[in-house]
Amino acid sequence: MKLSVIIVNYRSATYIGNCIRSAMQFDSGKGFEWIVVDNASGDNSKELICQEFPFVQWIDMGYNAGFARANNEGMRHASGSIYLLLNPDTLILDNAIDRCVQKLENSTAIGCGVQLLYEDHSIQISGSYFMKGGINHLLPIPYWGSVLKGLAKILHTKKPGVEQVADEVYVDWISGAFLMVKKEAVVKSGMMDEDFFLYAEEVEWCSRLKQLGNLVLYGDIKIIHLLGEAIKDSTGTDDKTYANLFDKKGLQLIVSNHVRIRKQYGIAWFLFQLLNYSFGVLVFFVGSFFNNLLHFNNPLKDWTKIVGLAKNVVIVWGLSFTIIRNQPHFYKML
Repeated sequence: MKLSVIIVNYRSATYIGNCIRSAMQFDSGKGFEWIVVDNASGDNSKELICQEFPFVQWIDMGYNAGFARANNEGMRHASGSIYLLLNPDTLILDNAIDRCVQKLENSTAIGCGVQLLYEDHSIQISGSYFMKGGINHLLPIPYWGSVLKGLAKILHTKKPGVEQVADEVYVDWISGAFLMVKKEAVVKSGMMDEDFFLYAEEVEWCSRLKQLGNLVLYGDIKIIHLLGEAIKDSTGTDDKTYANLFDKKGLQLIVSNHVRIRKQYGIAWFLFQLLNYSFGVLVFFVGSFFNNLLHFNNPLKDWTKIVGLAKNVVIVWGLSFTIIRNQPHFYKML
């Protein structure tokens, strides 16, 4: 078995069915090992998927283990020499998986991704470059992020996200929606860090993988990624972006990013991020108050979001000693 495809399921049976069907349009799809790892969905996902696709190897986690732990369990059961971590809400185009396997197998790179597309075939960020200290995670903070973005523009700072992928682009990390890695690299680098529940786990993992070899995006190979659809449905939120910092999903995002920064860049950068988020709450309040006033709106129009962000930052402060110690801890906020 050359390739093991691992998909994590949490109440995403419909998306997984569409994903596997799209791969089965091509003869190569029948030659892959398909593994679905279920995070205690508590629905009829297993029945729906295994009846239609009896070749699927089904693994029950027994609890909602999140992305890293479930993928790790899939890799432990996989027999392929190459692993593909594939999101449920993806659709395979033009024999993309097999073409990617052939390219990676004949390459010195240890991992690869492809050009991700939205449903309308417009381009989507497929991978990124690291920014020192992960400072790009400050950009979604209302008002304060805009100030930092303006400063970056003045300084001609290179954008970290790669949208339009040329034939081959070497990057620092690859989107977890489609992340193909050679087993030999996983053995050497270790699997995903199981402290993470959701978000930032593939970024931290790629930082370790990249120490062993190159990570490449293949621009001539494309798949559709229905960005955030599976997460949206499983969490019950209408927001599919990574800019919502105000609710429980935002809390998970902020915590995961801070944990990743602590692990990858150290304590000083972690504290720098947290202090910026704390200052960002004040800037959000002042900026929102006067902006709404100038536009003849209620000056406290954004109060709910301000309070939501403030609460999330306070929770991160409460976790700060645990994060700084960097001992095993499951950061599950959802």
